[in-house]
Amino acid sequence: MYAVEKMGLPEGLIPLTHAIIYVCEAEKSNSVVTAMHLAEKDALYSTDNKVPNHLKNHPSTNDDGHGSYKYPHDYGGYVKQQYMPDSLKDRVYYVPSKNGKEKNLIRKKFRGEN
Repeated sequence: MYAVEKMGLPEGLIPLTHAIIYVCEAEKSNSVVTAMHLAEKDALYSTDNKVPNHLKNHPSTNDDGHGSYKYPHDYGGYVKQQYMPDSLKDRVYYVPSKNGKEKNLIRKKFRGEN
């Protein structure tokens, strides 16, 4: 749409058509929609919205009694730690289906890959 706005017609129709085709060919997943609705419901109706203590301090300090935040980039980009409130910490939102590329995500999880 930006291309059409800036370049006008007919030139702007070429990138617009590329975008339409890209979206049409992209995989769609009802698992994503289901996850989105579950997360939205928890965000709206969860009564426990307390940030875990270790997320309240700055990574360079540990003298405020909040615990120890692990900066993910110090661990190769990912480190296992709790980010959700206690009442939601074990909540799973996205569950891949057995269709399309999602079935590969299931295999990776059971093989222990990231």
